[in-house]
Amino acid sequence: MRIIFWGTPEYSIPSLDIFIKSKHEVIAVVSQPDKKRSRGNKLISSPVKTFAEQESIKIYTPAKIKDNIHFINELNSLSCDLFVVIAYGKILPKEILEIPKFGCWNAHGSLLPRWRGAAPIQWSLIKGDEFTGVGIMKMDEGLDTGDLLLEEKIKIDNEDNLNTLSEKLSILSAKLFLNATSVLEENINKNTNSQLTKQNTLGREITYARMIEKSDFKVDWDNEAIKISQKIKALYPRANTTFRGKNLKILKIKVLSSEEIKNEKYLFMSNYSRPGIILAVIENEGIVISTKTDPIILLEAKLEGKNISSKKQLVQQLKPSVGEYLLD
Repeated sequence: MRIIFWGTPEYSIPSLDIFIKSKHEVIAVVSQPDKKRSRGNKLISSPVKTFAEQESIKIYTPAKIKDNIHFINELNSLSCDLFVVIAYGKILPKEILEIPKFGCWNAHGSLLPRWRGAAPIQWSLIKGDEFTGVGIMKMDEGLDTGDLLLEEKIKIDNEDNLNTLSEKLSILSAKLFLNATSVLEENINKNTNSQLTKQNTLGREITYARMIEKSDFKVDWDNEAIKISQKIKALYPRANTTFRGKNLKILKIKVLSSEEIKNEKYLFMSNYSRPGIILAVIENEGIVISTKTDPIILLEAKLEGKNISSKKQLVQQLKPSVGEYLLD
């Protein structure tokens, strides 16, 4: 089939790569326009655009797609069978959805209809979901409301963060999308859409994964320890607090269990009155901090203007004092 691929971030590249290497023909790529992403205000291409350039594929980076007559006419002229969409970054309007002969298809990183929207991976981690997955969905005018062709479920490991889970789902999306094209070809030959599943028949809660905002990255120490841990994993590596007036990115923590707290090496301040206080400094491990519930131990962080440090190095770099407060 003749495919136009729509995608923007690094997450999309395994899917683009697998289609380039397949029997299908990727005739063009659509990605977000170049953006100023560095201190020198240089225009930087999206990862997908850069990858497509290396593969000598025709690239479109329209500033807008709705009511863009020139762009729509250009897409129509390419006689495309299929649009493959993964993390493009904009909702496709009806006039574009109707262009390809066999429809527009999207790989979405959640178990729909849970976490429709812009940030499904982050919200599955923030809310402590046990499972997530990828669904190959026929796109319509709604926000991730289309019927599902294929879906695969995976367990979220306890050690997963945004980077590791994104990588797993990115690779899964590529594999599942290629399988989906085989199913589509079979359906086309049989002139049927019988394998499509409506989301409202799956018995799952409908939830929305809104875009992550700047305020979300602040760690609220006046929260339950498990929720703090979930947020740090979900927003890796950008969750942060303030330490002595400087930004401190929190990269890795561990919630201390009741059994660990009983260990004599964790000798805490016993008379603290609020969350966010440094309870203990353990030279070869990290910094123990109070929360609304259990204490956590800070294992890895990045202080503004410094390199990432962990455990003993972190303690030496920050030189924290028992009793100090961290600000959210």
